[in-house]
Amino acid sequence: MTTNGKTYQANALVLHARHGQGTVLLTDGDTTVVRFAHGIEQVFTKELTPVASVSEALTKGQLAPSLEVAARVQAEVITSVNAAWGVFTRSRISLLPHQLWVCHRALRSWPMRLLIADDVGMGKTIEAGLLLWPLLASRKVQRVLIFCPAKLVGQWQMRLKRMFDIRAATYHTDLDTDRTDFWGIHQIVVASLPTLRADRNGRHDRLLDAPVWDMVVIDEAHHLNADEETGKTLGFELVEKLNRAGKVTSCVLFTGTPHRGKNFGFWSLMSLLDADVFGPKKNEGGMLQALPRFLIRNAKQKATDMKGQRLFKPVVQHPETFTYSPPEETFYELMSEFILAGKAYATSLSRTEGGQVMLVLIALQKLASSSIAAVVAALQTRIKRLGAEAAKSKSELAAIDEGDGDEAQQALQRWLRDEKQARLRLMEDEGRYLSDLIAAADQVTSETRIVRIIEVIKQRFGNEPVLLFTEYKRTQALVISALMAEFGQGAVGFMNGDDRLEGIRLPDGRLTQLAGRREDMCDAFNAGRIRFLVSTEAGGEGIDLQERCSALIHVDLPWNPMRLHQRVGRLNRYGQLRPVEVVSLRNPDTVEAMIWQKLEQKLNSIMRALGSAMDEPEDLMQLVLGMSGEGLFDDLFSGAISVKREKLDAWFDNTTGTLGGESAIQTVRDLIGHAESFDLSDLKDVPPVDLPDLMPFFQNVLTLNRRRPKVEGAALSFRTPEDWLTSHAIRKSYDNLVFDRKAPIQADLMGIGHPLLEKALHQAERLAGTVCAVDGLDDPMMVVDVSSRVTDVATQSRRAIVGITGAVGSFRLLRDWEVLRSLNRCNLKSESPDGAFDTEALTSWRRSAMSALNDLLDTVDLQFGSRVVKESALVWPTAK
Repeated sequence: MTTNGKTYQANALVLHARHGQGTVLLTDGDTTVVRFAHGIEQVFTKELTPVASVSEALTKGQLAPSLEVAARVQAEVITSVNAAWGVFTRSRISLLPHQLWVCHRALRSWPMRLLIADDVGMGKTIEAGLLLWPLLASRKVQRVLIFCPAKLVGQWQMRLKRMFDIRAATYHTDLDTDRTDFWGIHQIVVASLPTLRADRNGRHDRLLDAPVWDMVVIDEAHHLNADEETGKTLGFELVEKLNRAGKVTSCVLFTGTPHRGKNFGFWSLMSLLDADVFGPKKNEGGMLQALPRFLIRNAKQKATDMKGQRLFKPVVQHPETFTYSPPEETFYELMSEFILAGKAYATSLSRTEGGQVMLVLIALQKLASSSIAAVVAALQTRIKRLGAEAAKSKSELAAIDEGDGDEAQQALQRWLRDEKQARLRLMEDEGRYLSDLIAAADQVTSETRIVRIIEVIKQRFGNEPVLLFTEYKRTQALVISALMAEFGQGAVGFMNGDDRLEGIRLPDGRLTQLAGRREDMCDAFNAGRIRFLVSTEAGGEGIDLQERCSALIHVDLPWNPMRLHQRVGRLNRYGQLRPVEVVSLRNPDTVEAMIWQKLEQKLNSIMRALGSAMDEPEDLMQLVLGMSGEGLFDDLFSGAISVKREKLDAWFDNTTGTLGGESAIQTVRDLIGHAESFDLSDLKDVPPVDLPDLMPFFQNVLTLNRRRPKVEGAALSFRTPEDWLTSHAIRKSYDNLVFDRKAPIQADLMGIGHPLLEKALHQAERLAGTVCAVDGLDDPMMVVDVSSRVTDVATQSRRAIVGITGAVGSFRLLRDWEVLRSLNRCNLKSESPDGAFDTEALTSWRRSAMSALNDLLDTVDLQFGSRVVKESALVWPTAK
């Protein structure tokens, strides 16, 4: 059909100014339907320009300038590789195979519905950024909502910006009003789930009235819990509301502990990804069969670099012991009597009051297991209340330690602060017990635990930086004071949930308080400005400290072993170059130490049972501990004090009977067996290209624009082409535009998403040449664009660029990145070659290559069927 003087037959190759090259499907009046790289469009026929296909160029004897053909193919290949793997994302750190694999696996389907349950320290923020960048760059995703714990909001925002140049707004309640339209204005938002889950002042209505979110990412997703007895958490209900209102297109959940010990909770969590497939009342066999489509888990043991070298080394444990001094022994004997008396008294009360007394006693036991100073601070606050001297000043309230925020700690806070709760007695004659305990504590001039820590540091760690963890701020202050006295006031930093710490005794004897943002302390520690960093659990959450440090000391041992795992995760994560050495301190004469010894033996037995039941044993401690409720460990440590030593073994076995039992082992096996994961055999599929592989392409496009860049290593300096100066984000000239992830943070890093690269890709994809001759190839290469004929599919991957090369009879397929590498090595020219070429030889080779193509395509997993093949370019070596 002829329209405005133009005639386009089906399968004709055309060029559109906005959409690039495409293949005509049909012409209808003054419009034409064209299959472009991104999909099918119907455009005005007059907007199309004919392009000579490979066969037409050969028939007419047309050789295009090799610079134009190569630049166009490079642009198509760069887009293809990044759309599948995210490998050219502007991440500031080197990308790892397992991270690229996760990105590749996730990008295969749309909408994206995944639970990613990688081990702690595997780089979840990087994986999230890798998933987002190709989708943001292609405009498939424009609105992104990220839910995370409150303390990690700033970290998510900072890392997305620093690592990927993704600019996200953070949610603040004062910005979310009926007048502000917060959710409509901001396209990428990081929000605290604990803040947003409470439906106050109409915030849920405004969120539900906002436009659809293309992608919702939820960090620490195990907090979205549903229980048969207690119901759903507020966070779970909020995400469920968004799903039911049709406000979530794609959703990715991140958690290292997806299963919390109850199938009801796990399948409820999975229902947030697909309620038609998963749910606590659906058939479990069917759900397990569907699970691999939704669940990804990568273990540290299998993580490698691009050379196949293991990234993580086994953690080295150094158990150390200490013995109480006589005054300490006296205090802890009185403390045991106090706890036992309180438990006996609790049995005489109502169920509600007795339960509250037990929770307070558990909290006091936890404090005492950390240090005398920690528990005495609480006891002193309590005795003031009993004496009608209410502790209302900030300094007195600060004596109440932050702890881990569990139910027992909350009960302790109410007991000390709340006027009504203050009437709750722990026992008859409580005041006398408290006075005796405080008097005994006054006799303790130094705590042997703290003294032993200083000895261990001198003996084991020389001048190495050391990270120390404790549960409580009073113990934190003790440790910091001791470190300052021994190593100097400027050698120590701290992190806790308040960014403030009282009770610090300086080397000259003065008492003072410290203040400092945890981010600043982290930076000082990583930069080597301080040698020691003492942190509480609340302070260390989400912080990476592996840059210089590989030594960790557990000042105290939290009752939940999961917290030990999380502490070690601050150091044992990507970027750690040495084995992490971990010191734990115990007094072997205490019941607590005996329980710890038995618990470790039990956990080791569970690991052996899991190892023998699996083809590839791995460290599954995180999963096993995640399935064990907090209450089990509280019962274990708080109850042991009432058990006679000779009956402790039998009591322990009975109490921990459900820990790591057959059902738990089967659950872990089901999870691992039905999760997709990266292993060494997948390394061959990961494209070994990186930002330096973009540099030849960018130089080629600059040359086409008559620019001669100055090359210094992996950096280019040049004047920007005039046609590219269409945005305030693009400068008129650039000095040292860098193609290296290891460049300083202030360097301008090139990659997908940089406005200059977008300009270069856009220009190159609209070049028209299809056949050229080059210096630098050993064999001819046909570049082929393979796409899916079907557009209505739940998949991202509908297109692939491949090459076919070699002599007739020994053809081989080149993956997209191999095509890029081949062209990057060629010597390209901006002028068409003079003279004729052997049309017959090129035509014969092309015919043979295309005949072999289908069989070669069958050897690779393209993720789509009903293929459409378009010859993109024929590159012929000049020597042939």
